[in-house]
Amino acid sequence: MASEETSLRALENLMTEFFHNCTTNERKREIEELLNNFAQQIGAWRFCLYFLSTTRNDYVMMYSLTVFENMINKMWLGVPSQDKMEIRSCLPKLLLAHHKTLPYFIRNKLCKVIVDIGRQDWPMFYHDFFTNILQLIQSPATTPLGLIMLKTTSEELACPREDLCIARKEELRKLLLDQVQTVLGLLAGILESIWDKYSVTAATPPPSPTSGESGDLLSSLLRSPSAAKLLNQPIPVLDTESEYICSLALECLAHLFSWIPLSTSITPSLLTTIFHFARFGCDTRSRKMSSINGGSQNSALSHERGRLGVLAMSCINELMSKNCVPVEFEEYLLRMFQQTFYLLQKITKENNAHTVKSRLEELDESYIEKFTDFLRLFVSIHLRRIESYSHFPVVEFLALLFKYTFHQPTHEGYFSCLDIWTLFLDYLTSKIKSRLADKEAVLNRYEDALVLLLTEVLNRIQFRYNQAQLEELDDETLDDDQQTEWQRYLRQSLEVVAKVMELLPSHAFSTLFPVLQENLDVYLGLQQFIVTSGTGHRLNIAAENDCRRLHCSLRDLSSLLQAVGRLAEYFTGDMFAARFRDALTVVERLVKVTLYGSQIKLYNLETAVPSVLKPDLIDVHAQSLAALQAYCHWLAQFYSEVHRQDPAQFISLVSTALEAIAPLISSKVQEKLLLSACHLLVSLATTVRPVFLIRMQTVQKVFNRITDPSAQCLPDKAQILVCRALSNILLLPWPNLPECEQQWAIRSTNHSSLISALTRDYRSLKSSAILPQRKAQQDGTKVTIHQTLSVLEDIVESISGEATKSRQICYQSLQESVQVSLALFPAFIHQSDVTDEMLSFFLTLFQGLRVQMGVPFTEQVIQTFLNMFTREQLVESILHDGSTGCRVVEKFLKILQVVVQEPGQVFKPFLPSIISLCMEQVYPIVAERSSPDVKAELFELLFRILHHSWRYFFKSNVLASVQRGVADEQMENQGQFSAIMQAFGQSFLQPDIHLFKQNLFYLETLNTKQKLYHKKIFRTGMLFQFVNVLLQVLVHKSHDLLQEEIGIAVYNMASVDFDSFYSAFLPEFLASCDGIDANQKSVLGRNFKMDRDLPSFTQNVHRLVNDLRYYRLCNDSLPPGTVKL
Repeated sequence: MASEETSLRALENLMTEFFHNCTTNERKREIEELLNNFAQQIGAWRFCLYFLSTTRNDYVMMYSLTVFENMINKMWLGVPSQDKMEIRSCLPKLLLAHHKTLPYFIRNKLCKVIVDIGRQDWPMFYHDFFTNILQLIQSPATTPLGLIMLKTTSEELACPREDLCIARKEELRKLLLDQVQTVLGLLAGILESIWDKYSVTAATPPPSPTSGESGDLLSSLLRSPSAAKLLNQPIPVLDTESEYICSLALECLAHLFSWIPLSTSITPSLLTTIFHFARFGCDTRSRKMSSINGGSQNSALSHERGRLGVLAMSCINELMSKNCVPVEFEEYLLRMFQQTFYLLQKITKENNAHTVKSRLEELDESYIEKFTDFLRLFVSIHLRRIESYSHFPVVEFLALLFKYTFHQPTHEGYFSCLDIWTLFLDYLTSKIKSRLADKEAVLNRYEDALVLLLTEVLNRIQFRYNQAQLEELDDETLDDDQQTEWQRYLRQSLEVVAKVMELLPSHAFSTLFPVLQENLDVYLGLQQFIVTSGTGHRLNIAAENDCRRLHCSLRDLSSLLQAVGRLAEYFTGDMFAARFRDALTVVERLVKVTLYGSQIKLYNLETAVPSVLKPDLIDVHAQSLAALQAYCHWLAQFYSEVHRQDPAQFISLVSTALEAIAPLISSKVQEKLLLSACHLLVSLATTVRPVFLIRMQTVQKVFNRITDPSAQCLPDKAQILVCRALSNILLLPWPNLPECEQQWAIRSTNHSSLISALTRDYRSLKSSAILPQRKAQQDGTKVTIHQTLSVLEDIVESISGEATKSRQICYQSLQESVQVSLALFPAFIHQSDVTDEMLSFFLTLFQGLRVQMGVPFTEQVIQTFLNMFTREQLVESILHDGSTGCRVVEKFLKILQVVVQEPGQVFKPFLPSIISLCMEQVYPIVAERSSPDVKAELFELLFRILHHSWRYFFKSNVLASVQRGVADEQMENQGQFSAIMQAFGQSFLQPDIHLFKQNLFYLETLNTKQKLYHKKIFRTGMLFQFVNVLLQVLVHKSHDLLQEEIGIAVYNMASVDFDSFYSAFLPEFLASCDGIDANQKSVLGRNFKMDRDLPSFTQNVHRLVNDLRYYRLCNDSLPPGTVKL
């Protein structure tokens, strides 16, 4: 015993030293090594048992339990059976003796260690494991301990980790399922007995003055006065011990519900009991009592009571989240909904003492979250099932949801409720589409609810009704989606508005438009307050209250303009004629507002509060332009309807819009406003395409402004947009006109002049850039290249999907600039930032205009690039130029991808040199790098080569294939094919999961389209190498997210020759597996059934992988020198 005593003292000292803040990291590592070595010794567990029963040092107890845990999970197979019996006997006794005095985390860890033993030995060697837990629960003194053991058992045995073989996992699940009915009965009994015990003594409160409110709805929900009466009982006050036991029982239920199937084991009385406890979350009295009494003890008690409600809702939500509901359980489900909606009614009930919002504010935040989760699950999974019950009051439920939504105490809570409404509106929309005959009946049923929802959501986005809340929203910090909290709030609200608009277009419009009109009147009335001062124009509104009201009105106008823009899609298509008057009213107002803003130059006004009002005025102006842009599709449809009749009204709208745009195309205008104007111009030029656009004075002004070399350049983004608009005006075919009236000749001349003016400086570089330049000169050259190529690239991209004539004219105009670019390319090959932009331009050209470029010039471009990208240049770009250099190579490979996809024989002569570049130059540089740069593009190029040039490798003899039924393939370029396949195989050994997924998809696609796995060269020399690699990947768990895809690929490869797979590959694979003995290998082989269907085969693969890992784990944990029979 002395040695144990001495060891304990030494261990306590080591632990104290380890956790002391003066101990160095080096010393900590020494102590760690010492402790690990001690744990590895045979018999160390005896010392740990002594430590546990003797010490009061938390660190020592935790260490001792970790030794046991490690031994049970990793070495149990090699522990002598006598020792196992002793451990199985001693640890539960230790737990029973000390569970009340041990710190909770030590007690929980000890429970887990005992459960780990059960996971290995129950029921064969530890037959009383589960009965002991049931006895602990049934004995009042140990009920809490039994419940902790039960929850730990559910966690560790129902869904065990991979350190068990599949057969054992299945056995444990079956054993637990056999106990479910008993366990649920026990838990229900505990909860019911505590509720009944304390309900008897609970004082009956005096009748509430508003108690009549709940009667009607409650009886319609519950269809049973007795159930309603039961739920109206006062909530009992539990003592601390009872609350603790109830919380443990509810935690057990929540975990059990997460994995047991829905069945009649979950009885109505159990559900009713859970709902009793869910009422604890609705109880605001206990929270108020604690704040009155002010004691921390009362506050803790209140928190514990609220927590019971949260745990009960967790149980309910676990059941709710199951989509597959057996028929016999549907009645229970209905009862659950009824009871939960009773709770919803309870927490949204107004009385003299409470508004709904103050009631919700008093509830536990977690309880509200759980309740919202419940409502989301109900609407998303079960509404379609429950709505068919004639006696379920869906409209009344929506009324409660409405109250709940619009009284949420937090923004996040409100967002979550809006999500639920979105789900409901989606459900309604899809229901109407599938039952068009009943459309009116369905809409009539929900119309009032939807109109209320729309009105309230619109009110919520207006400062006029909701200023206090809206001012709390952050409008500066961007989240992961690149939007501020305010933008997110507005976007989510407008999505709800749009979905209601889709269902009830006329209601939505008549609700929204008057509100917009009201705010527009304020904005349009500002003109009378503009006075001329010495420095310019000033807005003569200075009183603080007036400025605040104006600020709110402008913010609201901005939001409502966005709302009107969001609804534009509901005026086009089939709805055009029916909704024409409404849409015309909107567009006329928008055109008037945009022109007003530009004419009186509100964006340049001086204001009393410039930091607030000036951004407001700019924002309203920008939003009015953006809203008008949203109606460009409507304008295009209007144009096609009236172009042959009387287009005067249409011409007036477009010309007024252009008058509003033209003054804003200036470098002096704020960028937000400038970009809105540019986007509107692009939409008019691209979507509407009126034939008269080019002749308009305003458009001519913009042409002159852009092509004038003396004019100050616009910011890059704006310059690109304006050039795109001008180019599209000249290039895009006019709608509603035949080819002979398109005036291509004059438009072509004008386009050529436009491009010539835009590229004047760029084309002059051809002679100067090749000569050595000074630093300042070189920087100027780079700016010219950047500005010109970004404009040209955008012009090409915008017409790449258009008619041939448009692309021909575009290429004719660009031809000289393209040749200049090719001539400049070698001069800048060592400057990766310039090369990157040039290759971007060429990539866009190849994607959009390769036919127009013609074969000879395309060949010249490809040859130039192939000559420039030597091995040395590739090494410099990939290894030394960082991410820009890698981008250059990636763009070059993308250009080659476009080339190899071209049908016909034109570019086939380049194939050998492209493959050679890939496999001999690029691949060796990137193969060994862990970075994924360049690899994805390289493998995509290799895939495209195989996919589009299959006959470069496999020449199939058509006659022979007709005669024999199988293609008689002649293999060509075998060396290159094998090298490509080897590169694919190598990529599966690397850690990058995206590359792995991409390449696996490419192989599977080649097999689907070209029968890759069936080709003789693949079948005989590569097939089982790939299967081997994929199985090893599964065993090593390096790409676990792709388990399913890998399993399917293995099946597709094996199915080429199942006989060889089962008779040759599988035995060889098992024979080559290290870390397992011959007996284990034969068990693995026997367990792999010779199934030939996909589901069974992949199940066998995952069983093989799991059990192989398990055997290795077992064998690694055996003590050295163990004899295995």
